Amino acid sequence: ASGKPSKHCPMDSGAELEATTGPRMLELVAAFICLTTLLTYLNYRFIGLPPTIGVMVTALLFSLLLQGLSVIGYPGLEERVQGLMSQIDFNDLLMHWMLSFLLFAGALHVNLADLRSYRWPIGLLATVGVLIATVVIGYLAHWIFALFGWHVSLLYCLLFGALISPTDPIAVLGALRTANASKPLKTTIVGESLFNDGTAVVVFTVLLGIAQLGETPSVSETALLFAREAIGGALFGGLVGYITYRMIKSIEQYQVEVMLTLALVIGGSAMAYELHVSAPIAMVVAGLIIGNMGRNLAMNEMTRRYMDGFWELIDDMLNALLFALIGLELLLLPFSWMHLAAAGVLAVAILLSRLLTVAPAIVMLRRWRTVPRGTVRVLTWGGLRGGVSVALALSLPSGTERDLLLSITYIVVLSSILLQGLTIGRVVRGVTEQP
Repeated sequence: ASGKPSKHCPMDSGAELEATTGPRMLELVAAFICLTTLLTYLNYRFIGLPPTIGVMVTALLFSLLLQGLSVIGYPGLEERVQGLMSQIDFNDLLMHWMLSFLLFAGALHVNLADLRSYRWPIGLLATVGVLIATVVIGYLAHWIFALFGWHVSLLYCLLFGALISPTDPIAVLGALRTANASKPLKTTIVGESLFNDGTAVVVFTVLLGIAQLGETPSVSETALLFAREAIGGALFGGLVGYITYRMIKSIEQYQVEVMLTLALVIGGSAMAYELHVSAPIAMVVAGLIIGNMGRNLAMNEMTRRYMDGFWELIDDMLNALLFALIGLELLLLPFSWMHLAAAGVLAVAILLSRLLTVAPAIVMLRRWRTVPRGTVRVLTWGGLRGGVSVALALSLPSGTERDLLLSITYIVVLSSILLQGLTIGRVVRGVTEQP
């Protein structure tokens, strides 16, 4: 399906990875923490972009610099960084660990009462919206790929629609920090992005199972999968979140209380994967419980201050690391001008599908409450794609279709974060609020 052969990509199914236990793993962690810190410093000192986007931009420039040095006869540094990148299972790192930490940290600061007030648009966008976007993007991708001479099956195009349809909570939260959005807009965008991963992962898993086995699961099997992943994850998150809340309420020692939340995320994520329920959804629900019941009923002022400071630091560090990895991923993926052109056309198609899902939900909401003018425009432009889409693309089976979809996904994510992420504040400021 793609013309240029893939560079060595560590996430190919069945690829043999070099062991990174012991000192080797320590070297890998040290290298990426130091590199991410350096990129964060360079952005803060010289570039001045929003932190996560700035780190990704500096990582991209670093990747291009390494490739330039390789072209003029100094390939050693690029090969060294490629070697380090080749030891990272991006899909496992993000989906199994980083996403849980980042979603918990984001949910800590979401007001549950606000979320409940906008539950209908959030629920529609996070479920029906994802399904509609999957179909619309899938069929548009099938047509666009054919225009560029790539023969990609409709099933793989629908897989692309599923992996690119959810808005990314990490990218959205990072962008909205610098945008002075109204409470309804911010609550709807953040709430949707926190919950739509579950729907997207279920749709992607079903389609991937069809692609690998050639069998279409029954409606009951699909419903069971969704119930186990999404509803099971929410129930499990509610259980561990409430238990942790009760433990926090029983003591007055901020160090122990912060440690309890850390153990909640680490242990809860590991238990969720053992139970085959959605760890990201579980951590969102747990974060909402700790951030609302825990904050209001179980913490004193000192605990709140230390809790917020600790999780803000974790959030900033992991965001920087994630976006640095996205920027450095350029070293491992095949690109051509046709990839860039096709991704540009698909990016427009994805925005169109976003508009088609957002507009009906807002029209329906207007029947019950006043909606600020320009809401559809902000929600459409604020639907950023990010690391979740890249991680899902990396889990596709090896082959030419995977190489093509991975490269296209990476370019679309990159353009979404850079273009929409850097301009969402301007779009929000251009919206005039109704009284």
